[in-house]
Amino acid sequence: MPGIRARNYESPASSCGAFPLCFSFVPYKTGSAHRGSISLKSSATRLGTMPRIHTIPLFLSLCALILCAISSLAAEPSHWLEIHSTHFTVITDAGDKRGREVALRFEQMRAVFALLLGKNHLNQSVPLTILAFDNDKSYYLLAPLRHGQPIDAPGFFLPGDDQDFFVLNLSEQEPWRAVAKDLAAMLLNYNYPPAQAWFDEGLTEYFRSIRIDNKQVELGSDPALSPFTQEALGKQRNTHPPKSFTALLSAHNWHSLPDLFNAKRDVFVNEANSPMLYDAESWIVMHYLLHEQKLPETGAYFGLVLNKHLPVEDAIQQAYGMSSAQLEQAVKNYFQSQSAHLTAVEGARQTAANDASGQLSRFPVPVGADDSSITSKPLPEVDARALYAGVQVRVPERRDVGLKTLQDLAAAPTVADKKAEAKQEARNAKDEDSGQLPSNAIGNALAHRILAWDHIQHGEFAGAVTELKDASALNPHDMWVRYYVSILKYRGAEASHTDMQGLPNMMLDLRSVLEWYPELADAYDLLAMARNAGGGAAAALQAERSAIALSPRNELYVFHLAQIYVASKNWESANIHLNRLKASSNPQIAALARDLIEQAGSERKYGIPTNAGKTQSKLAPQKSPFDVLEEDAAKRDAAENSGSSDEGEDQRPTKFFRGRLVAVDCSHAPAAILTVTAENATLKLRAPDYKSLLLIGADDFSCDWRDRQVTVNYKSRGPKDGDLVSLEVR
Repeated sequence: MPGIRARNYESPASSCGAFPLCFSFVPYKTGSAHRGSISLKSSATRLGTMPRIHTIPLFLSLCALILCAISSLAAEPSHWLEIHSTHFTVITDAGDKRGREVALRFEQMRAVFALLLGKNHLNQSVPLTILAFDNDKSYYLLAPLRHGQPIDAPGFFLPGDDQDFFVLNLSEQEPWRAVAKDLAAMLLNYNYPPAQAWFDEGLTEYFRSIRIDNKQVELGSDPALSPFTQEALGKQRNTHPPKSFTALLSAHNWHSLPDLFNAKRDVFVNEANSPMLYDAESWIVMHYLLHEQKLPETGAYFGLVLNKHLPVEDAIQQAYGMSSAQLEQAVKNYFQSQSAHLTAVEGARQTAANDASGQLSRFPVPVGADDSSITSKPLPEVDARALYAGVQVRVPERRDVGLKTLQDLAAAPTVADKKAEAKQEARNAKDEDSGQLPSNAIGNALAHRILAWDHIQHGEFAGAVTELKDASALNPHDMWVRYYVSILKYRGAEASHTDMQGLPNMMLDLRSVLEWYPELADAYDLLAMARNAGGGAAAALQAERSAIALSPRNELYVFHLAQIYVASKNWESANIHLNRLKASSNPQIAALARDLIEQAGSERKYGIPTNAGKTQSKLAPQKSPFDVLEEDAAKRDAAENSGSSDEGEDQRPTKFFRGRLVAVDCSHAPAAILTVTAENATLKLRAPDYKSLLLIGADDFSCDWRDRQVTVNYKSRGPKDGDLVSLEVR
């Protein structure tokens, strides 16, 4: 059986402005909204005509009723939900049941893709959020525009440097199928080495055919017949209406296999039907390879053609044990053998999945409703508005509207702001807490943080500092703020051609970020750059390799690896990567690689460092915006620690130590005691459960480790012992 085999969407104008979601925020019917104002006026009128003896008690009773009504309204929970599954976060206004269904379907699709790749674990190297809207209006006021109109597809993908988003219209049936190809492409980028274009196109087209329910998965039908793709296919070329892949393969001469393997889809855009024919050929080749379980041979082929630079003909022969002509004929024979099921006609599109049952791979769902842990909690309305606007600013046609909403949310005092202001006024009246840092930050913390990221993306670093300062003051425990501050430091230094500022705090922030999100590849990359700037080449290499392992197709990470090799004068290793990058299809990466090759050559020949031409400030250090951020954070921490803290919360500062691991005592497992020495200092550090210890540079903890260079973060118990927080093995 082909494919995987079973192993075992008009409302009156509103005060909400441009934000459409607020039309549906009130969870009761419009008629019930009058129960406060109208009835209270009526009661007050009747109150004035009553005898005085009854006025005061009745007045007090009515006040109580009014307060209860107001309290009830204030406590009315937002109908926005934040739903978490093992690998996904869903933000929805469609209710708990639909939100859980979305999370489950994405978990199931993810598990199926892992089966396709033969992997037990998949990386999610950029945080992902799914927005699932209950109505068309909320969706279409966020969706990208095509020819001035919102796209018809019930879902779309928004990739980002910091996080990714899927957006779904739950008023349509199975909207997750509309983004199946994007999901596959995203997971492929994070979990498979660089490959040729036909492989990516073929595998993602194959996955696009997925149908899934609570019991069964179907894969392998003609993806061009999907109802979610007809508009896209029809608009490629108006004079050539969309055809199924099977019809194209039956009616046209195929490209030769070497031509298919060597070409990119872009070269066919000026030829009628050729882009779709390229997609169709890539799809049927992957159909064959999956059916014949030849992905291991395909991996070997890529190793030969991409890493060893063998010609395609030779690489096919060595990897598959047959010539390209023989492999091409095998694929054609496979197509012909399935012709009774693969042939599709225009009139049968609606039933193509049933008519083509012979080409389907059906198997039980790898993740059932009872197998996935899914939790749900209310999301405040103001946060939902900020998040919606935050996604709008990522869609070019929606950016101005989103920015206006975010700026309004960031400037409007919240209930928490008013409470904090009242508390501060009370303290000032009593002249208490004079050492506590005053904060003028108001508004929604999430809106400030999103505005900060938008400033960073547009190189507006001073504006980003201001927004991050406010976001940190409003929510000092938000790890996104620490992450964005680190990005700001790096990008600011790159733009100004100066050294990164605040390296120690940057590295500590990034360690905390990685504790929060261990698969965040960009945090490892930033940590590597910080370590390299600080002179720790070995630790920088380890962090950069971790980034590449989590996102193996990111060429910028490979370039940074080459930079680290150059800094440590490992010329041969640097040249291996730079020679490959200078041929990159990304012109920016190729230009960076050529420049570094030239700079490294000069340094190697003349001993001139690659950064010798940079203008570095040698004056006395001056306070920077980053110092302000860090001082503010330190004062807030001091103010919090001096007051009442949560019972049981560990208030000890985290310390840093680098040395040699000489012994590990696991006699009271899962606890472990590590002995680490450096010069004349020896520390005994306890890990209460080494299985849950944060490790960097190793996949698993070993009680047999001896004589290993390590870097540790710990909380001190005394001058010679402490509790281990994280361990980096080098």
